[in-house]
Amino acid sequence: MSTIMILIPFIVASLFPHFQVSQPLTSSLFAKQGQWNLMRPNIGISAMHMQLLRNDKIIIFDRTDFGHSSIPLSNGRCRIDPYDIALKIDCSAHSVLYDVATNTLRPLMIQTDTWCSSASVLPNGTLIQTGGYNDGERSIRMFTPCYDETCDWVEFPRMLSQRRWYATNQILPDSRVIVVGGRRQFNYEFLPKNPNPNNDYPSAIPFSFLQQTSDASENNLYPFVHLLPDGNLFIFANTKSVLLDYKQNRVIKQFPPIPGEEPRNYPSSGSSVLLPLDENLGSPEAEVVVCGGAPRGAFDSATRGNFMKTLATCGRLKLTNPSPTWVMEYMPMPRAMGDMVLLPNGEVVIINGVAAGTAGWENGREPVLTPVIFRPSETDSGEKFSVMAPASRPRLYHSCAVLVKDGRVLAGGSNPHVYYNFTGVEYPTDLSLEAFSPPYLAPEFDPVRPTIRYITNNNVLGYRVFCYVTFTVPYYGSASDVSVRIIAPSFSTHSFGQNQRMVVLKLSGVTYLAGEAYYATVVGPSTAEIAPPGYYMLFVVHKGVPSSGSWVQVM
Repeated sequence: MSTIMILIPFIVASLFPHFQVSQPLTSSLFAKQGQWNLMRPNIGISAMHMQLLRNDKIIIFDRTDFGHSSIPLSNGRCRIDPYDIALKIDCSAHSVLYDVATNTLRPLMIQTDTWCSSASVLPNGTLIQTGGYNDGERSIRMFTPCYDETCDWVEFPRMLSQRRWYATNQILPDSRVIVVGGRRQFNYEFLPKNPNPNNDYPSAIPFSFLQQTSDASENNLYPFVHLLPDGNLFIFANTKSVLLDYKQNRVIKQFPPIPGEEPRNYPSSGSSVLLPLDENLGSPEAEVVVCGGAPRGAFDSATRGNFMKTLATCGRLKLTNPSPTWVMEYMPMPRAMGDMVLLPNGEVVIINGVAAGTAGWENGREPVLTPVIFRPSETDSGEKFSVMAPASRPRLYHSCAVLVKDGRVLAGGSNPHVYYNFTGVEYPTDLSLEAFSPPYLAPEFDPVRPTIRYITNNNVLGYRVFCYVTFTVPYYGSASDVSVRIIAPSFSTHSFGQNQRMVVLKLSGVTYLAGEAYYATVVGPSTAEIAPPGYYMLFVVHKGVPSSGSWVQVM
């Protein structure tokens, strides 16, 4: 390490004076149950799809064949589509860019229909967005974040090999994106990919697992896809899951069906996360959790007016075990259409959804307003789940949730009916945006809350390269129980956060500097299979309380 690298943390530390805490931490309802805040009652559109970008703005969009939204396009622009089922000429926006810091937004122009589409973020921070409905079913769209008002969608019609409606995307270690499945699409393809010389479009690769798991209700749409540390893909559809070696295009392992054999994918609409990968273990364990959903037959039953109770179970599968078997947990209440969001401290919040029915307009009943915090590492079964403060608005079909850099979870969307119908239905279209603040944001935890002051290497994390994170903690004493984590923001749609990922970086030590200042010595991710190249939010967690995040680029 160079002399200047050694001196930087000490120079930074001198800027922060000593602070003594005179009062012990106290308890409050916020510290136990979190709290909700309404950010905007109307963002103009319903949040069917959401993605946080590296400039702390969230791109939000619904579908284009809805009729007039509540926000006009700027500069007199209009979308002209003679085949649109709602409006042939539409001068309203169906995508907005929301600024988290200022709580403001601006309309964006999207031309082709994005209904039930998928996305990933490329290593340079560009969102690549795929598929949809009608004229959008084979489209690719790209959005590159900027720091002025000039960036907007760029579209490439008919660039996918197959129509992709209800597909799932995953960024890969080599920076390509795999697009898996879609309605009646039992195959996958890669982006970018050289065209097949014997065809106008790149070819798709057959994937019989998707055909084997399809049923009359198509409970294998939006399959859960997770990239594992060995570079293979875990893919869960309906009740079954496999390990796919996408490089050799072959299934190398089949896992046991989830106990109970109730479907978990759309339209049953459970959710799933890959739990944090901890580099301090040497070889990180990979464990997947699948929670909630609706029983088999729930969709057909709901269309006849009978709303079946949803599922209260979570299945855990440790994929790095030689012979993985499902371990079942029980949530405090049943839930379908819930979103599972990884929190900076390693916990998982399960938010939005219903306790009866299934996905689809008017197919859900009994909204679950209370998020649940799931603590995967807790051994006491009574402490694994905690019920949080209730939201004021139901979030049912087509709702979303994303983590933002300050540790809050933003939730939006619900039942976006054609023509933005707000009357005459059980649960009308919802255009609001709310923020849930988990308990760790309560003021009681401020004395132990770290603040990131400086990250070496210009906020670049190189693979297996040492990095030094200077941070302060108001409470005077040893900064014990410290970890440094990176989180890849997810593309949230239909109860699944595509590409969501947390890596606990290898910690070589925490050094006390002066006053409130410390620096942590961490090592960049060991492989691109553990952390694909791209932008992540880095958090310092002290005694279970996270800092606000800082953007870093893994490369």
